[in-house]
Amino acid sequence: MWRSWLLKGTTCLLQVAAPRLLHQRHFASLSVRLLHRTPCAPHLRVNAQSWSRAFKKDAKSTVEFPLSPITVTDIKQYLRSKEIPFHDGYSCLHIPSIFVDPSTRRDSFSLFVDKTTGRFLCKDTQVEGSWEDLQDCLEVMQHGEQDSLSPHVLLGYPESLEEQEERERELREVQRIWSSSAPFADLPEDEVQLIKAMFKITKISNVTLKKFGVRLFKPTRSLVFPWFGGPDSSLKGVKLLSAQSTDTERVIYNEATVPKSNSYHSLFGLHLVGRMDSEVVLTGHELDALAVSQATGLPSVALPRGVSCLPPILLPYLEQFKRVTLWLGGDVLSWEASKIFSRKLGLKRCMLVRPGEYRPCPAEALAQGKNLSHVLKTSIPAAHKSIVSFKQLREDVYGELINTEQVAGVKWTRFLELNRILKGHRKGELTVFTGPTGSGKTTFISEYTLDLCMQGVNTLWGSFEINNVRLAKIMLTQFSMQRLEENLEQYDFWADKFEELPLYFMTFHGQQNIKTVLDTMQHAVYMYDINHIVIDNLQFMMGQENLSVDKFAVQDHIIGAFRKFATNSSCHVTLIIHPRKEEDGRELQMASIFGSAKVRQRNESANRYVSVSVSVITHNMSNENDVLQASQEADNVVILQEKKLVTAPGRRSLQVTKNRFDGDVGIFPLDFIKSSLTFSSPVKGKVKLKKVPANDVPPSLLAKSANEEVEAAAMAGKKAEVKKERATKATKSTKTPQNTKTPATGGESTKKSQ
Repeated sequence: MWRSWLLKGTTCLLQVAAPRLLHQRHFASLSVRLLHRTPCAPHLRVNAQSWSRAFKKDAKSTVEFPLSPITVTDIKQYLRSKEIPFHDGYSCLHIPSIFVDPSTRRDSFSLFVDKTTGRFLCKDTQVEGSWEDLQDCLEVMQHGEQDSLSPHVLLGYPESLEEQEERERELREVQRIWSSSAPFADLPEDEVQLIKAMFKITKISNVTLKKFGVRLFKPTRSLVFPWFGGPDSSLKGVKLLSAQSTDTERVIYNEATVPKSNSYHSLFGLHLVGRMDSEVVLTGHELDALAVSQATGLPSVALPRGVSCLPPILLPYLEQFKRVTLWLGGDVLSWEASKIFSRKLGLKRCMLVRPGEYRPCPAEALAQGKNLSHVLKTSIPAAHKSIVSFKQLREDVYGELINTEQVAGVKWTRFLELNRILKGHRKGELTVFTGPTGSGKTTFISEYTLDLCMQGVNTLWGSFEINNVRLAKIMLTQFSMQRLEENLEQYDFWADKFEELPLYFMTFHGQQNIKTVLDTMQHAVYMYDINHIVIDNLQFMMGQENLSVDKFAVQDHIIGAFRKFATNSSCHVTLIIHPRKEEDGRELQMASIFGSAKVRQRNESANRYVSVSVSVITHNMSNENDVLQASQEADNVVILQEKKLVTAPGRRSLQVTKNRFDGDVGIFPLDFIKSSLTFSSPVKGKVKLKKVPANDVPPSLLAKSANEEVEAAAMAGKKAEVKKERATKATKSTKTPQNTKTPATGGESTKKSQ
């Protein structure tokens, strides 16, 4: 009976969470910009632990950054210039709401302005928008000499007919699911026990489920978690959790939200929090919030997308708490997320629950009969001192030992040999990737990142060499594993699936200033919880504004800046660098990779200057210390090798020359499949390489190849002659003591002389 329910539930759940029901929020701007509509930045959900989450985002999701990024100092100065009082909170500035009449305000400081982005939210009216929108509103109030504005100033602009129909369908679907759901108190006891066993919540009482409004959606046998929001705490959306069995007798839990994920801004359990509560437990899943509330009685809320994302739009709802305890799970991934989220929330007020054998996720801890109150008391402050002892690190070390697979990072599914060498993709590392010109660096790295993105790694692409449309076309071809120009009828199907990936693109192209790029990266990490950033390539960071500055020093500075960013932001940065120009037929080495720049070198024979390509870091290979110093910045060094004088499978190979995680290095062959623009490892066995016919090789390459063969033959001949001479000498020295005797003994030498 279990299995039939599970299979039926999965089928119905797909129908409930149909993509057509999902909707994208929009905001309007005032003043001159009111003529343009600006879509709200979407947020993504990614895989967390064993929970399978859906991905959905705007097809035009590109990360742009204002020319002059707003700072908290700028915000404060502007508010002072307008004589607006403000309170400096943990992550937001609190000001009186301009959308509520002063005589009816319940809270004098109910409008929150994000210190990092400037976005605002009015908790009383649910009006939200950008910093520019707030400035426009304040200017309108000042010129009109008004005390407040109507909320409809930002919300009243008419939507298109399609948007209105989409919103109405969405609201009808939410109400349909909710009305078709039944409280657990109205279900037969045997059915309740079976459902609780399916979701491993046998210790959760019906009273707790009723308190949080959790119901059962009968058509899919799914748990329904409501999203109550707004001033009247009305039903804004629902999340459904279903169970699905696998061939290995394992149960996988799937989630679906209505509205879709990028419009689902919910803190489950927030409607139960009182205005005077000063402490809250932040969990990674709704079931964990239920467990904490039942076992401790403390206010507890759950993030809408698990441990992978904390949308900044939710930060104002957490401003009232003086103490926030983050108990996001019982593994290393949850621990890393806790440290990242504590930076958004404010380190001084955050407490973290360490993962470990005795501190699993709250729902599991309750099922095991553990004392959840005791676990919360053992939490540690997020703000660490500059110096720590091993006693403070002891639990972290133990956690890495018992979670070796998770510590190693996300595994690739298309490049299994990379898992053997690098072990996985880890946050906070810097990977340097290079390869010869025309070898397919961008094509390979796009599939390399697509592999990770398909597994829930939030990815930001900075392609300065090719435009985003061309890059997206390459990745879509790799994603669908076929040439879509030959199957245009399948484009919409694959485009819809590709649109669901947590993938963003920078809008830069060509030369860019390093500060602007770093500001955009920091903005993306804060807004979208980006875990992986690709920069293609380093040479476009050099710029043209400081031609008098030593290019070697500039590039050293840029690599160091990316290294610092990766560490401080706990984000993996993959940096593509053009190598130094090597002779054809020679493989790239460590000394070849850290970029190239054109310098002017005196040609003594021609008595003129020529432009030559040299290694930026090695300064024409004159200083080996520079190579060592630069290579220390990278955690991983990966080279795409190519044998230009060879064709057929095995022409390209991927070489890992540095791996700081555990030191393993190695090389494995790659096969390029042109029809899908993908790379793959060839079947195990000896790969026979075919030399390119002489007609297909330029004469210069043939001459170099012939000269190298002649030199190699000459060296081999010299070595053979040396070995022969050594063997002759060794033979003579061996025979001499056996055949020669002294004259006193009347030896053989005396007889020969006679």
